[in-house]
Amino acid sequence: MSDPYETTEQHLDRLLRRALNSFDLPDRTVDRLGSALAHSSSLHSSHHSSVLHRETYRHTYLLTDGSALTLWELVHSGDRDARTPRRHELYDDEGDAHIAAARLAGSFADASAFADEGTQGDLEALTVLMSAPPAPTPRTYAPDNSADHARRVLRRAENGDRPGPEKALLLRSAFAHHITQVFGRQCRVDGQEAGFTLYEHAFLLLDGSETSLWEVEHTATPDGRHMCEVYEDENAARTAMESRTRIC
Repeated sequence: MSDPYETTEQHLDRLLRRALNSFDLPDRTVDRLGSALAHSSSLHSSHHSSVLHRETYRHTYLLTDGSALTLWELVHSGDRDARTPRRHELYDDEGDAHIAAARLAGSFADASAFADEGTQGDLEALTVLMSAPPAPTPRTYAPDNSADHARRVLRRAENGDRPGPEKALLLRSAFAHHITQVFGRQCRVDGQEAGFTLYEHAFLLLDGSETSLWEVEHTATPDGRHMCEVYEDENAARTAMESRTRIC
């Protein structure tokens, strides 16, 4: 149920501020949320185990045009300690929220293999990071506002060597795209658990050519926060993951 003492505007502001990926919401969704009149929140699903604690919440907003818009909030942490920060993610599509939840389950399951192995586990993780990717499967491109998707991927990149204006201009002609998770693993970095995920965002351009952005999502940051880096080729992305492990 919604907090009766919190306005819809306050609720939405709090939701967007705490989400690690709020910048990835489509601009159209954010614009529509600006006309929200009322809201209702409820727990949609939950999962609790020794290595993963996750809840998915459904937030539904009534808009001025009489339509409704739903956001799916994924809240998760790796243990029951109240002092451990809980991480929040937002999605405007239920399917995307389910994929993110499944990714979490897989990542934390992998984490147990590295939890007590010390340096040896780190070295094994590094080997996996640099291993050759599996044979590619045929792509099925989906026309879905792909130029805007490319813009959002580039916008959330925090690395200084991210693709520049020339790549951004090229991607303005993207009319379809396909996303593939190439790699995902938890390992220990500087004594703390960190997650690494590598995605290929492949784009089909108007002239029939293809190009890709390689996105590294990781939590190998001093405060454990979620960070995105984007590169023009896979080798650069994997080299960046290797450097982030900080193994001497």
